Amino acid sequence: MKKNDLEFYDRSAAQWWQPDAKIYALHRLNPLRFQYFDRHLTNWQGLRVLDVGCGGGFSCEFLAARGAKVFGIDRSQSCIAAAKAHAATSGFEIDYQCGYAEDLPYADRYFDVVVCVDVLEHVTNWQQTVMEIHRVLQPGGTFCFDTINRTVQSQLMMIWFLEGVVKAIDRGIHDWEKFIKPEELTSLMQQQSFTNIDIKGFSLFGSSPWDAIATFWHYKRTGSLRASITDNTSVMYIGKAEKTARS
Repeated sequence: MKKNDLEFYDRSAAQWWQPDAKIYALHRLNPLRFQYFDRHLTNWQGLRVLDVGCGGGFSCEFLAARGAKVFGIDRSQSCIAAAKAHAATSGFEIDYQCGYAEDLPYADRYFDVVVCVDVLEHVTNWQQTVMEIHRVLQPGGTFCFDTINRTVQSQLMMIWFLEGVVKAIDRGIHDWEKFIKPEELTSLMQQQSFTNIDIKGFSLFGSSPWDAIATFWHYKRTGSLRASITDNTSVMYIGKAEKTARS
């Protein structure tokens, strides 16, 4: 079976903004994510923000609505086309382009904030991606991220349960071997002179299989996701880091 099937995002581009599409669950995650990010960035107005792996534009439009000057980049031409079309109908001015996270086509120290959510576990080289994010951030700029831990719990939850049992995600979207332990990401960020690193658990499914089943059926009935920021990073985690002012 194919793993880390990025063609899923190309296939989903035409339905990206349709509420009944599987991909639309990512749209519903933004208010939950920003409950955490807003703890560290209380005013997005006027900030120059890059969304790495922007897909069809969920996070970009969320940020644009808050007054940020938004740039989005994604490897998928189909997703970028969908993002541009939706931004035009929504009245948002967002700078979209195709490109790869490992080779960002932006000048050094260009952004106040870089957002990279649901992406690091999919790129070819997450270490190079983090180094590129560091390069394009201004000194004192903030890196906002979430990703998936490489644990038995994440394999059961993200692959066995979500892909295999309830089929909330297409089979093959994830590759457990590409998941990233928080200590691995923290170590690289420290080597890259990131500071004020904060990482928390990003729980969408509770702490047990029964919680996960109840949460999934709640989503199927209501279209809303339950999430909490916790100290348990065993499945998903969310965090922020700051580029040192002298780097």
